Amino acid sequence: MKIYLSSPFFNDNEIKNMRKTQDILEKNGHKVFVPMDIQIPENLDEIERAKNIFYQDKVGIDECDAVVLLYYGIYSDSGTAWECGYAYAKNKPVIVVHCQNKEPNNLMITMGSFVNLPDIEALKTYDLHNPKQSMFYGHTTLS
Repeated sequence: MKIYLSSPFFNDNEIKNMRKTQDILEKNGHKVFVPMDIQIPENLDEIERAKNIFYQDKVGIDECDAVVLLYYGIYSDSGTAWECGYAYAKNKPVIVVHCQNKEPNNLMITMGSFVNLPDIEALKTYDLHNPKQSMFYGHTTLS
């Protein structure tokens, strides 16, 4: 399967979790699109660079079979939230992996997902080829 790995990557912990998730998915035989690894031509100005990144991310979601989203609760960044919403609108299953269970969760992320997994380790045994849908029953805030 082609998997789009949606995650913030603004600090060492987020990058470590993203690479760990990428490794698990690839070991399970999936092709993984990682937005952080996009190659952007160096000669582009700021606007063209932004357009290029946006387009490649959008195409990555358009061409994937599913999205695995690393979620850090309300704290999660707006780009990751946009990717979740866009994938949902394109009828792509979104597998939300909760990276910080202490944080409250936004209902738009949890309700817009196909399944919510408690942690990254759960991906080792979750069958993406025969996904089982499940609701999230954790701490969700309405704000």
